[in-house]
Amino acid sequence: MSFAQMIKKRNIPYSLDDPRTTELHRKIILETPFLKKVYLNWYKEFQNVVNENSSGTYLELGSGGGFLKDILPQVITSDILPLSYIDKQINAEQLPFENKSLDGIFMLNVFHHIPRPYLFLKESQRVLKSRGKIVMIEPANTMFSRFIYKKFHHEPFDEGGELSIEAGRPLSHSNQALPYIYFIREKKYFQENFPELKILKIDYHTTLLYLLSGGVSYYPFVPAFTFDFFHIFEKCIKPFQRFTALFQTIIIEKQ
Repeated sequence: MSFAQMIKKRNIPYSLDDPRTTELHRKIILETPFLKKVYLNWYKEFQNVVNENSSGTYLELGSGGGFLKDILPQVITSDILPLSYIDKQINAEQLPFENKSLDGIFMLNVFHHIPRPYLFLKESQRVLKSRGKIVMIEPANTMFSRFIYKKFHHEPFDEGGELSIEAGRPLSHSNQALPYIYFIREKKYFQENFPELKILKIDYHTTLLYLLSGGVSYYPFVPAFTFDFFHIFEKCIKPFQRFTALFQTIIIEKQ
């Protein structure tokens, strides 16, 4: 791949909210080795929860262009869009499951797209079994991430924003700071309104890996064989990722 190709933006001929865009994103992820390895690294967070109870019932919300089903075939995949490869079309604000029926809910870059996240949290509190977990990987609010997201990303990042966002467009309407707002800035609101849900962990990670992969918008900036080197580098800078991470893993448990 030439240097010109490495910095070239991918041609996505559809609008962001068109299901064909998400289907194309899936193709890009599966066919881009560096980016696929980033996803595999993230999926380990979900795998860890499934390993605690392999016979449990697990839901992935907003499966999008991902391929979690290839790794964990027992997981129910879903999206708000009518995608050909998912199990169910689901609105996160109205989960079609019985009370106390799920052992886990997995989300990768989904929470910040939900128009009324408090409805999702209310539904999660209802459908999760005792000790069931929500595991979400979301944009982090760090010095580096604010710079990247506000200067170079198409989605808004407003850490001073409200508890809800405009509805109507499932992908183009978002606020990447919603996880920070709910679980850090307004933690008291979260605790008072969802008393059965407890935040177990907020772990900051992924400073360079996703950027270097090009995501779904650009071609990778480095060859695939360099992934392990940068992965080791990120482990080395772990103590500083509270200031540099682009992403965070948030684990919430139903009491």
